[in-house]
Amino acid sequence: MAQAEHRHMTIEEKLEVSNRSIAMKKAGDREGATRLLRTAPMPAYLAKFMKEKMGADFLINGGWNLVEAEAEFGQDWLSN
Repeated sequence: MAQAEHRHMTIEEKLEVSNRSIAMKKAGDREGATRLLRTAPMPAYLAKFMKEKMGADFLINGGWNLVEAEAEFGQDWLSN
């Protein structure tokens, strides 16, 4: 999923993504479950931690939904 397609979600939407991901994992589709989880916004504090520990490229190339981090830290936070 391209970064431009990512959006904010309600808590209900996040829970639905989580539940669907769990079901996919139980059905043996671990890759699909991971891909689906990446569509839910990563909390800003976790994105910041992941940037520090794994590097910006991990987040940029991983397909993560970073809209919450962008809202908190600014659009260019990964390049700083």
